[in-house]
Amino acid sequence: MKRVALRPENAHQARLLHLLQDGPRSRAELGDVVELSRSKLAVEVGRLTELGLIEEAGLAASRGGRRAAVVRLSQRLRFAAIDIGATSVDVAVTGGDLEILAHAAEPCDVRDGPDAVLSVALEALGKLRSRGIATELHGVGVGVPGPVSFRDGFPVAPPIMPGWDRYPVRDVLAQQLGCPALIDNDVNIMALGEMHAGVAKTVDDFLLVKIGTGIGCGIVVDGEIYRGVSGCAGDIGHIRVNDDGPACSCGNTGCLEAYFGGAALARQAEEAARSGASGHLAERLAQAGRLTAEDVGTAAAAGDAVAIAIIRDGGRRVGQVLAGLVSFFNPGLVVIAGGLAGLGHVLLAEIRSVVYRRSLPLATGNLPITLAELGDTCGVVGAAKLISSHVFSH
Repeated sequence: MKRVALRPENAHQARLLHLLQDGPRSRAELGDVVELSRSKLAVEVGRLTELGLIEEAGLAASRGGRRAAVVRLSQRLRFAAIDIGATSVDVAVTGGDLEILAHAAEPCDVRDGPDAVLSVALEALGKLRSRGIATELHGVGVGVPGPVSFRDGFPVAPPIMPGWDRYPVRDVLAQQLGCPALIDNDVNIMALGEMHAGVAKTVDDFLLVKIGTGIGCGIVVDGEIYRGVSGCAGDIGHIRVNDDGPACSCGNTGCLEAYFGGAALARQAEEAARSGASGHLAERLAQAGRLTAEDVGTAAAAGDAVAIAIIRDGGRRVGQVLAGLVSFFNPGLVVIAGGLAGLGHVLLAEIRSVVYRRSLPLATGNLPITLAELGDTCGVVGAAKLISSHVFSH
């Protein structure tokens, strides 16, 4: 498959593309922001048009003289986004402005290995493209639930992803799809999604905590993802909260994830059901033969005291870890995302209570702690943002 090579040629063009990702603008507006002369701006806009990256979209309202032309990202730009979770894979196709044009989710066990999971993702993507919305792709972004070497384009010793260690995900997808590809940790792409179109759109420094099968933290500093030296920054699920705690998937004991990841929540729910402590969970266990984190949320919503206590205990432990991070990092916002964020305000209230009580008053005096806005599309929007920023960079 022929590789598409659409890239800006200089920093001015890259800046113009990033501005247009937030929507069409007049040439006059662009000139005001990038501080280029009218003649220089005309040259750069003309070149981007020749490259097929932008196009004209009518005329703007008059500012007292001749009406300026409005330009926008080319309507033929297409990015693919793949968000791989522990038990499912989400796939989307977006335009250049990252509006989702098609989206699908497929059940998939990440433990089946990269060949099987990527096959599911590519098949789902092929079905979306067969609708005629993407004859060619200009890039694909991927998120995976484990540590990633961003520079090398592969996962590194991911605890819940057997068979994925150093598998060249980036290179395999670039070859399969004939376009640039990037891979990152799933929490980082969620942070990018919320920063582009969600609750963090106006914040430059924030933390996004994903609570799902695993627990991780996306760290955004001055509007950029902070990945650390080797790419594992934010792996807070494996911070030890109790030396004598339960075994964790990483091989250690007492990790935060071992107390409040999806599997831990299901385990606690089954213990409560089998012991008779929760009639609601016992009834559900008898019906389904197993319990999930979602069952705990359903029981809590029905007023089950044991389910509420399980959620509050998990929220307290998350809050303990977050309190230290808040005092250390001093973010402008904390976003709670992931499947278990659906446990709602019982969880959020407990996290807030612990963080506000334990962190430095100066750090929490004006600190919102809130749920993510984008829901199920957070990861794919972020994955598209990841690759589009790369394609639009110089």
